[in-house]
Order: sequence, then C-alpha cells, then structure tokens
Amino acid sequence: QVQVVESGGGLVQPGGSLRVSCAASASGEIFSINVMGWYRQAPGLQREMVATITSGGTSSDETTSYADSVKGRFTISRDSAKNTVYLQMNSLNAEDTAVYYCKVIVRRISSGALFQYWGQGTQVTVSS
Repeated sequence: QVQVVESGGGLVQPGGSLRVSCAASASGEIFSINVMGWYRQAPGLQREMVATITSGGTSSDETTSYADSVKGRFTISRDSAKNTVYLQMNSLNAEDTAVYYCKVIVRRISSGALFQYWGQGTQVTVSS
C-alpha cells in the first residue's frame, strides 16, 4: 500500500509564510508517482484544488497548476528522489485557513493500474 503523510502545518500571522510537505512511500509493491497535489477544505466549504504538479518525469516534463486564489503566492515543487512534494505558501491571509490535504496518483508497476491516495491533512491557520 501507499502511505501519504503531510507535515509542516501550523499557526502563522497574516502576511507570513509557511511550507508544508507531503511524503509518499510504498510497501509491498513498486509504484511510480504520476501526479501529486494539494487540496484544502475550510469549515463549511467544499474541498478545493490548490496546486498540482506532475511527477515521475524530468523537470522539463513537469506541469504545475494553481488555483486563481493562490497564483503568485504559492509555489508547488517536488523532490523525486524522496517522493515528496512541497507547497511554499507566502503572503498568507485569513482566507487561506483550512485543512490542507495531499493527493497522490500512482502507477502500480506490476499491473500498470492507476490509484489515488489521500493524506490525513495538516491544519494551516492564519490569524493575528
């Protein structure tokens, strides 16, 4: 199975910065990570996409996507050797307060099938 673990959440002041991390690890089978992404869910709202990045290829092959609300403030990146994706969040405001979830889409080498996994989430709170 694939384990997805987020870390780095916490309390920050408006205008501050925070970096959250997501590490994916596999046991029992060999997987290739195709896509990693960050989603968030604030109280009373639906979960929304924040940023995604393709994985498993070279940096020149990677494609990133961002929600309009975070474009220019957030940056998603990956470390393929560590199967880890990062989300650097700058100029944070109260509207960024949410539980941030990591989603990983992997390819199972033995079968070639694609599977989607979610982490348990990490809380990000922006408050003065």
